[in-house]
Amino acid sequence: MLQSDLIRLRPLEADDLEFLYQLENDPAVWGVSDTLAPVSRHVLRQYLDSAAADFFEVRQLRLVLEDSASGAAVGTLDLYGFEPLHQRAGVGITVLASHRRRGYAQAALVLLLPYARQVLRLHQLYCTIGVDNEASQRLFAAVGFARVGLRREWLRTAGGWQDAVEMQCLL
Repeated sequence: MLQSDLIRLRPLEADDLEFLYQLENDPAVWGVSDTLAPVSRHVLRQYLDSAAADFFEVRQLRLVLEDSASGAAVGTLDLYGFEPLHQRAGVGITVLASHRRRGYAQAALVLLLPYARQVLRLHQLYCTIGVDNEASQRLFAAVGFARVGLRREWLRTAGGWQDAVEMQCLL
């Protein structure tokens, strides 16, 4: 169910340490991941040890985007802020810089939507995107997310405060 000709979504594995270290320590993605500093291998190892916990218990889920042909890890997809009462969760996606613009993110979201609806029984997904990140806005719109609002000065950046677009997908 979580596989296409292009990608496979899979759980984190212990041997994903170096991949996560590379991804989490890319300063280019810190602005969208609420990170301000590098992450150590030790901290990531501890995270990997607890990553198999149940989504309904820890209220978050991280899946690895793996290229179907090569088996290489190319990104991550995160469900976070799960609210059981309201049956909603936030979604975020990160692809290694060297693998962007190849369709991985869109393929991952296409796989995620039926999984979120049918397996996780969610009613909706949402995302928060920096107003200047037009590529991400187009990505989420392409799979059915609609712009539902604008948060003023929501994201702190090196250049000051930035507005954020709120997008939502009713499943």
